[in-house]
Amino acid sequence: MDEKNKDLNVSALSGADLAYLGDAVLEVMVREHLVLKGHSKKEHLSELALKFVKASAQSAAFEKIEEALTEEELDVFKRGRNNYHTGNVPKSATPLEYRRATGFEALLGYLHLTGQSERLSELFKKAYEL
Repeated sequence: MDEKNKDLNVSALSGADLAYLGDAVLEVMVREHLVLKGHSKKEHLSELALKFVKASAQSAAFEKIEEALTEEELDVFKRGRNNYHTGNVPKSATPLEYRRATGFEALLGYLHLTGQSERLSELFKKAYEL
């Protein structure tokens, strides 16, 4: 666990809290990936980023890593997924895609908070086939 979070009880956080943080973690990872790949026009970057961060893309990304998850990671995913609220589904996603995306974000938030940056990077690359 990361030194700054050594006293944090991550299991006490809700799936929604983890997903909220995970959304930001994913956004930073995607932006870093795109910039390091040499993309530089802001309009183009935003368009490319959507291919990673929209709920349907996150759902598909989760499907690519599901078999590689530990039991603990799968439990965190389920905490986020089960926190799903029907009124929040974007028009571009199905309820199932949105639930999976929320679980995926919760997993990313959890890995970030627990200082598992190598695992976070590994799953990001596998999820998006980078």
